[in-house]
Amino acid sequence: MARRDLAVEAGRPACPRVPDITRDELVEIVRRVPESETQAVSVPEQDYFPRLFETNVAHPAAADLEGAPAQRIVDAALAHRPLALCGTPLRVRRTVAMIGAMPTFTAPDGTELAYHVRGEGAPLVVLPGGPMRASGYLGDLGGLAGHRRLVLLDLRGTGDSAVPADPATYRCDRLVDDVEALRAHLGLAHMDVLGHSAGGSLAMLYAARYPARLGRLVLVTATPWALGMPATGEDRLAAARLRAGEPWFEEAFPAFEAWVAGKGDFDPAFASFFYGRWDETAKDHDARADEQFNDEAADMYGSEGAYDPPATRTALARLDSPVLVLAGELDGGPRPELARRSAEVFPNAEFAVQPGAGHYPWLDDPEWFVRRAVAFLDGDEVSLPSAE
Repeated sequence: MARRDLAVEAGRPACPRVPDITRDELVEIVRRVPESETQAVSVPEQDYFPRLFETNVAHPAAADLEGAPAQRIVDAALAHRPLALCGTPLRVRRTVAMIGAMPTFTAPDGTELAYHVRGEGAPLVVLPGGPMRASGYLGDLGGLAGHRRLVLLDLRGTGDSAVPADPATYRCDRLVDDVEALRAHLGLAHMDVLGHSAGGSLAMLYAARYPARLGRLVLVTATPWALGMPATGEDRLAAARLRAGEPWFEEAFPAFEAWVAGKGDFDPAFASFFYGRWDETAKDHDARADEQFNDEAADMYGSEGAYDPPATRTALARLDSPVLVLAGELDGGPRPELARRSAEVFPNAEFAVQPGAGHYPWLDDPEWFVRRAVAFLDGDEVSLPSAE
């Protein structure tokens, strides 16, 4: 540190508490916090303004509130009501989501989008399915957050992301630039991506449009609409019949069959077909589904013009990135055979079928799922039972 900077720092109080500080003053302090903590040279302000902020609010980890707009950071800090406050505030510098403020960025059309960060390690951007379901249903992907820093995007109009001015931007191909804006916001030259279910088609379109920005790609029970390969009614019914020995089958199958045939609405009574194990974990997971969906956005997601399968196939046939296509043995959308055919589109793909898994394999056997995903992401070989 230069002598002048030392003198400036020495003149500042160790605990710069400001009596009757206002919200606007706190917002200005936050705006002066450098966006990056890693700078080529040490700057006094790099530490002073975070310290100034955390000293003047009650939040015990106020200086960790990064990545969101200044006003939102201040409001989150002011909303905190501590049971007790003693000692020096913590300075852990962890994700915003862990302490109440939501990291956000701005999409190319001005829509404010939110994401959630879980875990530590190299980032893995996760695109939710549904279509258009808030990312909360993904949880920590069975413990994958213990190996990777999961960046779970709330697609526009879902979760904590804003509703766009133009509903047409819910279309899958229109969402690709939101994913690219997230990469730029995170400051990544390229990124690993995981797409689940309908999010798999979004991940494929991203890979086709921005191949140089993609590291490794994981497609989990991914619906290959983007390749012109939808799951058929026959696929879904064949997978459902594999569950004939389950105690709930006789009651659930007629309603499921009617829904597949277009003669009935989706009924929670047959949600069990989407899980490999219909236990309390699965029931709790399904019970939160209604509040996580944006039905208007879901209707638009795959609407006319969303996909151009020939162009996408051509682009993906040139993709250098490694790809893992992971199917569930009991899943009907896609069935393992359909998932295998989608894997053949990629020149550098691995294919795996998780035994006994449905559409949410990280719930059915978290250990198997995490071991297979981590091995792929780390470029390692792994020997696991497979239902291929």
